[in-house]
Amino acid sequence: MRHGKDATLRELLVRASTVEKWTVATVLVATVLFAAFALLAREVYEGDTLAFDRRILLLMRATSDPTVAVGPAWLKEAMRDITALGSTSVLTIVVLAVSGFLAVAGLRHAAAMVLASVVSGVLLSDSLKVGFGRARPDLVPHEVPVYTASFPSGHAMLSAVVYFTLGALLCRTQASLAIKAYIIAIAVLLAVMVGISRVFLGVHWPTDVIAGWLLGSVWALLCWFAMLWLQSRGQVEPEQATPSASSE
Repeated sequence: MRHGKDATLRELLVRASTVEKWTVATVLVATVLFAAFALLAREVYEGDTLAFDRRILLLMRATSDPTVAVGPAWLKEAMRDITALGSTSVLTIVVLAVSGFLAVAGLRHAAAMVLASVVSGVLLSDSLKVGFGRARPDLVPHEVPVYTASFPSGHAMLSAVVYFTLGALLCRTQASLAIKAYIIAIAVLLAVMVGISRVFLGVHWPTDVIAGWLLGSVWALLCWFAMLWLQSRGQVEPEQATPSASSE
């Protein structure tokens, strides 16, 4: 009986179109990531993560003096530079530059999708910050100015949205799996470094950053799938391979 069910499942997968397969995969991954975010958000709301947050935050501070960050003096300056990669100013410049390139290349609908994914991500992040209203860490001094609530980390979430979306967009111009893996690895590294810098600089609890990564990944995944679905319907321009990819 089980063998018959397995055979039926394989037949369904074989008959499924590419869009249907992507739909199933996207729904499964997005559901897992969002469930993890929802669970973490509940724990944060109930105050159950405070001990973990304090422990991780203090690991980045000198044992004798929590006001002093660990490491040499240049490390703090490097972290300020890295955190800027997730700032509104830098991400706006990056998104506008990429969207402008896509528009000039004749991919105006794709450019609009990139803009829509980022703008909607900003609105979602700001709405959640207002809804949760979590205070910023008060254990250590803030090494950079902050003006909004703490949960989730906007830097972590929006860097994930922007870099993952642009990484996926760039991957669709490459045929090599090695190049695709490299691009995704760089996108993940940028998002991770930005998140770590927020904790190091004392402006976010670790769970703020983890929540930002989770929700940013979900949002980037859903927005990218929406672009693929619209491409399959002819409402967004199809991918254009680079000369090197098309010649292989």
